[in-house]
Amino acid sequence: MKKRDQLEPQPTEPVVLSRSEHPLSRKMIDQDTIKVLYRLYRNGFKAYLVGGGVRDLLLGRTPKDFDVGTDATPNQVRKLFRNCFLVGRRFRLAHIRFGPDRLVEVATFRRQADKEELPDCPQERSFASENVFGTPQEDAFRRDFTINALFYDISDFSIVDYVGGLRDLQEKKIRVIGDPMVRFEEDPVRMLRALEFSARLGFEVEASALQAIGKQAHLLAGAAPARLREELMELFRHKVAGPVLRQANETGLLDHLFPDYSVDENSLRLIERIDRRTASGVPVTEAIMLASLYLSKFRDGLKKSPDLDFAGAMHLANALLEPHRAHYHIAHGIRHQAREMLLGIFRFNRGRGRRGEKRFLHHPATPGAFELLQLWSEVSGEEKDMVAAWKDVVPEPGKSKEKQAERPAGSNRSRRRRRRQRPPKKEPTPTK
Repeated sequence: MKKRDQLEPQPTEPVVLSRSEHPLSRKMIDQDTIKVLYRLYRNGFKAYLVGGGVRDLLLGRTPKDFDVGTDATPNQVRKLFRNCFLVGRRFRLAHIRFGPDRLVEVATFRRQADKEELPDCPQERSFASENVFGTPQEDAFRRDFTINALFYDISDFSIVDYVGGLRDLQEKKIRVIGDPMVRFEEDPVRMLRALEFSARLGFEVEASALQAIGKQAHLLAGAAPARLREELMELFRHKVAGPVLRQANETGLLDHLFPDYSVDENSLRLIERIDRRTASGVPVTEAIMLASLYLSKFRDGLKKSPDLDFAGAMHLANALLEPHRAHYHIAHGIRHQAREMLLGIFRFNRGRGRRGEKRFLHHPATPGAFELLQLWSEVSGEEKDMVAAWKDVVPEPGKSKEKQAERPAGSNRSRRRRRRQRPPKKEPTPTK
């Protein structure tokens, strides 16, 4: 492994934009975040808005959240805020809560630890290496990409850039801080994040980083499955799963993201179509993501075995989905939902007029399966006759429940069972 010399802060002065030289205003920042920044500053600590929030505001975008960086330690932050909770065993952070669904994350500036500062025990060394506090400059050089290492200083409203992030914002470049080969070896998920930011922002991944992805793609197989699973869902939530997976396929990342999975063009088009569906306001679920990834292979299996019965189709769906579920520790319930969608495709493939059709049409998974079939037909040009045959009889998602709610009182078919009246008890005849 290469040395980390390039990650150490360089002795150059940072680029500092005064308030008159940039468009970022306090009015653009969430008021809870402003409260946190000012309380830290007024108590003698440095208080910066950091990371993606600064990047997005400079690009004219609305950040999904705001993060704060400070030289106050987590315990010092906790003393300043009664609504503060410290989280993270490996990387200590302060979460300051403003209501049940709103929090501001505060991180203390970190630096790269020297070898003599670390304990001998591997577990303790891992914890200690992430909790060596440093300066804003040292913290900037620990971050992943230059555009994510910009700071907004609440004391004078300036933008502080230690790593060339302002230049890369103007040039629309995704540039790794330090040597890409070293940084990707430290954290292989950064390769996937580089492609994600490229797709989300419309930026180009810098040439040396793109070459490093091709050489280090195999390292992704060793990344924590839970992190990869969350990154995958982020791709779908941000409507960039299609272009990211397409580029991951070109760079070789996809081979290690989905072991034993070969993607075809129609699958990529389907995922891109789901991105457009999500952009229109239709939420995406993990079950839809899973079913869309394996729909093409499932259909290939049906074509190879045209006489497959329902049990065989279920076995085929399980064989495709189970390795993915096991690798990424996905709940069985999500796998079940994805399987029901694939089995819905199997049922559509068998045609109309089959026994149990009415029960199938009322199955909760049927509308979602039909929507997936429609999307597949749009991108592949196949199954248009099948879509036409079922279009008028498959209920729209949520439609049946709405109709149930619209029924007038007393019109439900299932009524409370009336208890049969018991005959009156006979009075016992008096004995003489």
